[in-house]
Amino acid sequence: MTKRFDDGTVAVDNLNLSVDAGTITVFVGPSGCGKTTSLRMVNRMVEPTEGAVLVDGADVRASDPALLRRRIGYVIQQAGLFPHRTVLDNVATVPLLSGWTRRRARDRAGELLELVGLPTELGKRYPAQLSGGQQQRVGVARALAADPPVLLMDEPFSAVDPVVREGLQDELLRLQAELDKTIVFVTHDIDEAVKVGEKVAVFRQGGHLAQYAEPDELLARPADDFVSEFVGRDRGYRRLSFLDASGIELRDVPTAREGALPEPRPEEWVLVLNAEDRPRGWLPPGSTVDTGSETAEVQPGGSLYTKGTPMRGALDAALSSPSGLGVVVDEDGRYAGVVTAEEVLEAIQQRRAEPEHGEPEQGGFG
Repeated sequence: MTKRFDDGTVAVDNLNLSVDAGTITVFVGPSGCGKTTSLRMVNRMVEPTEGAVLVDGADVRASDPALLRRRIGYVIQQAGLFPHRTVLDNVATVPLLSGWTRRRARDRAGELLELVGLPTELGKRYPAQLSGGQQQRVGVARALAADPPVLLMDEPFSAVDPVVREGLQDELLRLQAELDKTIVFVTHDIDEAVKVGEKVAVFRQGGHLAQYAEPDELLARPADDFVSEFVGRDRGYRRLSFLDASGIELRDVPTAREGALPEPRPEEWVLVLNAEDRPRGWLPPGSTVDTGSETAEVQPGGSLYTKGTPMRGALDAALSSPSGLGVVVDEDGRYAGVVTAEEVLEAIQQRRAEPEHGEPEQGGFG
């Protein structure tokens, strides 16, 4: 499809791609590259100048726009909630328009609030009484209310702070594992794209599709210099998000309990654990410990690496730790061992020697 505006501007130039059912596909690229216009042609908020958009084999132009949009969920920045309606009534909007009874629509809305991680009592509040992250969750719940097979998301998390944004990304992945929707997601953030996308479409200025690939393929083999520059010079580090850390041997370090700290001035780094074996911080070598009051100069421990998750987390844990030892925890957050950056890098080198990881990259120097 192509979109050409009245002034001659070409927003989308001969875009041709297929989105697999039940997957998350991300459109990413710099501002003004046509990714949002492409998204809006799916639900006919923008009409293509040439070509066609097919959903499940049917041309969307054969459907009435209003009816089409009730069958396609749509989430935008800052949620776009109706300020004069309660949260529950916001979520119930599309089911009511589709002819549901008010009781059934509100029951469905309550179920969806729980599904997106919000307590049902928030349903009585108005959007202005919610945080930005809560509003975005309500926006997702509203888009899911009529159980649409397709969900369009236009930079849905860009208006919240980084911590909330990461939590919303994780929530989306959890929901997708449960609901199996066909999701098209627009962002300008390559880190967000490779985290949530099963396939990523990189757009360049002029509405051209530069590359369409799975995230690992995109990072390993950029199609050209534009894609290579856009995904960033640290794409090798990002690729660790797709490499598991199996084979890295964990080792132990001295530990101490909160409330039962060691004698003054330990000779090496000591990991402080609480009563449930969850890490609380590091006690540096030579630090002062007041055994009378059971206080110590405990330093924050950096990020934690959950055993079995991608290698990027293991390297980050080691690099962010004041001791140089990345703390590894199990799925319940309990201490399992430590790993050094050198050990992670050694594991990466071993993976590179394996045939499936030894292919040369494209789009880079040499």
